[in-house]
Amino acid sequence: QVQLVESGGGSVQAGGSLRLSCAASGGTLSSFDMGWFRQAPGKEREFVAAIRWSGGTTYYADPVKGRFTIFKDNTHTVYLQMNRLKPEDTAVYYCNAVMIPTLASIFRSWGQGTQVTVSS
Repeated sequence: QVQLVESGGGSVQAGGSLRLSCAASGGTLSSFDMGWFRQAPGKEREFVAAIRWSGGTTYYADPVKGRFTIFKDNTHTVYLQMNRLKPEDTAVYYCNAVMIPTLASIFRSWGQGTQVTVSS
């Protein structure tokens, strides 16, 4: 298993935007379907978005549809573009390989995640 590193989080006002990045150390993410998950205070980790390894088909949780976009570049870095952010988006965001169509995480070890804080 590769080690995943999330970055790009920060603090923004409601309605603002952030772009998160997921990179791998010790390998690449070229062969895996990838996804983003988040965990808000007092809640369990939940699925946010996923993308096929080819960069084709994407999947989104209902609360973020129309606002978030998951995509990959030629280095196989996985991004999550978050627009029109809401306070309820506040959470620590994690990336992981994803099993499609179940959308369950695959790698047993999670990275440190990146904090996203949206104020009203």
